[in-house]
Amino acid sequence: MSRATASRRELRRETRHPHYVRRRVGVFSLLALIVALGIYLPATLLAPVPTAAGAVTAYTAPTQASTPLELPSYGSSGIEAVGYPTSLATGGSAAPRSIASISKIITALVVLQKKPLDGGNGPKITFTAADHALYATYLAQDGEVAPMNVGDSLTEKQVLQVALIKSANNYAGTLALWAFGTNTAYQAAVKTFLAAHGLTHTTIVEPTGLDARNTSIPTDLIVLGKLALASKDIAPIVDTKQISIPNVGVVQNSNELLGIDDVVGIKTGTLDDHGSNLLFATKQTVDGHAVTLIGAVLGGKDHDTIDADIQRMLAQVTARFHTVDAVAAGSVYGTYATPWGATVQASTTTSVSRLVYGDVTVSGTVHLDRVGLDKAGHRVGSLEVHIGASTTTVPLVLDKAVAAPDAWWRLTNPKVTIGGYSADASAAVSRLGAFASSM
Repeated sequence: MSRATASRRELRRETRHPHYVRRRVGVFSLLALIVALGIYLPATLLAPVPTAAGAVTAYTAPTQASTPLELPSYGSSGIEAVGYPTSLATGGSAAPRSIASISKIITALVVLQKKPLDGGNGPKITFTAADHALYATYLAQDGEVAPMNVGDSLTEKQVLQVALIKSANNYAGTLALWAFGTNTAYQAAVKTFLAAHGLTHTTIVEPTGLDARNTSIPTDLIVLGKLALASKDIAPIVDTKQISIPNVGVVQNSNELLGIDDVVGIKTGTLDDHGSNLLFATKQTVDGHAVTLIGAVLGGKDHDTIDADIQRMLAQVTARFHTVDAVAAGSVYGTYATPWGATVQASTTTSVSRLVYGDVTVSGTVHLDRVGLDKAGHRVGSLEVHIGASTTTVPLVLDKAVAAPDAWWRLTNPKVTIGGYSADASAAVSRLGAFASSM
């Protein structure tokens, strides 16, 4: 090839090069755009949407009304609603006082511990000359007694009924001697019983209560009342107004409050120079809930006085109960607003109500999770409701489904992932274009 021919070809190549380069760039740019759009459209239209955080609606505690409680100013007293520890209230002297015939409840409990009825009437007890002698002994002390002839027999349950309902001292004394043999053995059994139940301020020296050294305090007696009500043998006896016993006759209950204001016992006690006493219990229905109140009044002027004061106490204590409606089903405790404009709410699935005594602290803590494209009813958090010492967790769920963003929002608010690098899709397209131009 001649030098002239070679020069002309070189000149033609140089002349065509700019157009060739532009076509090449154009082709690759178009390919880059096609590839970019192939990534951009699926990525923006199908990619997961971002989750949204919720705005918490603060919990507002319900208001509560306070009701006063006035205990007797004389002697000592106490009252408690079983299962409501904060309800315990005491008044008067803190020193142990004579409890008189309330002692017979302790005698019945320790005897039944040694000689259980086992669901029946118990064994026969035949009265001896020593038992008969108790009649004269206690009568001489101006104590309550019931007929007891030598050779007569009654079941253990019947002897308990006379001792507790009529408060016959000779029948309580007979029970102790029959079960333990001697007063010393009886005292040892009582000491063990008192220690086992934490009755550290109670002293018992004999089974009837005629001895003023049988002493206690209201809080101990409230525990004793709980034990008596828990006994399937004692509870029905102290709730009996009258009963007919062979060789004894009709026995009337000495507790004149029995059956009034739902009183179900438990035991009276009177001792000259030490006043009148009553360990009592009542079972009521408050706002649809069963409530048991147990209390004691010691050292009253007479039983009419303490009965009237107890009725007033019961009315005041009952009035201090109220139902706290802490949460209503369907209450909103969170709102979600997504970036694409969807709005949903988190609401409670159930209501929370609780019967409480007195003013209690009520508070609530809301916990919300993030949401995505979740359905109606999806759990998104919880509300912890604190009522006094109790805590109830209520689920929070979406009131409706989270609406998905439309195509336009997705296209104008893209998020894609390319090779582990997260960026706006427009930036990704630019990168692909720059890559094509470099080819």
